[in-house]
Amino acid sequence: MSGFDDPQFYGDTWAGVYDERQGGMDSAPAVGFLAERAGDGPVLELAIGTGRIALPLAALGVRVEGLDASAEMVARLRAKPGGADLPVTLGDMAEVPASGPYALVYLVFNSLFGLLTQERQAECFRGAAGVLAPGGRFVIECFVPDLTRFDHGQRVQARRVTEESAILEVSQHDAAAQRVTTQDITFDAAGMHLRPVAVRYAWPAELDLMASQAGLMLAERYSGWDGQPFLPSSGQHVSVYQRG
Repeated sequence: MSGFDDPQFYGDTWAGVYDERQGGMDSAPAVGFLAERAGDGPVLELAIGTGRIALPLAALGVRVEGLDASAEMVARLRAKPGGADLPVTLGDMAEVPASGPYALVYLVFNSLFGLLTQERQAECFRGAAGVLAPGGRFVIECFVPDLTRFDHGQRVQARRVTEESAILEVSQHDAAAQRVTTQDITFDAAGMHLRPVAVRYAWPAELDLMASQAGLMLAERYSGWDGQPFLPSSGQHVSVYQRG
């Protein structure tokens, strides 16, 4: 595999700036939500990355294990306090190469959409279901697609502009493939830096079908980690699927 199709491509490309870019995100609501549903554990985070969720969740006493395709991401996790104590497997999250059984498997921040075909996303649901204990839960956080963001299949946005740098986001939308390919372009004193990313989006109803085919049933759905109701106008969802 090469490029976007390589499971480790995103992590290896973004690891160096991931914490800086996501530093403003408050992990507390997600950590609290997951801790309430973890039971006695253990739990598994798919695409654990640099530990933004896993480390504070483990600090609450939850037994957390992780999976990630990128050794670069995991190295940054290991360098953080408590990071060396978390069991982490290097592997493809679509295949879920873990044994379990787990009380909870979770996948946050649209990471499911990093699997670029419907088949691979469905495979991830099956993999998660296969390592869950009876009654265990699979939790995902995903955006709700908003195709009005694109004009003739494209979008250009200034993400950040300062005295010393500018970050532009240039995207193309392939409606047939439900795929958005983006180039994150930074201009600064050191030159131009390119960080590409691609996602294959899916609507909640499509995800529910994948879950059902994997033997999971929708148990809860909210518009965010704070537990607010999911509405037709919601721009994201946190969905909890349960194994029978």
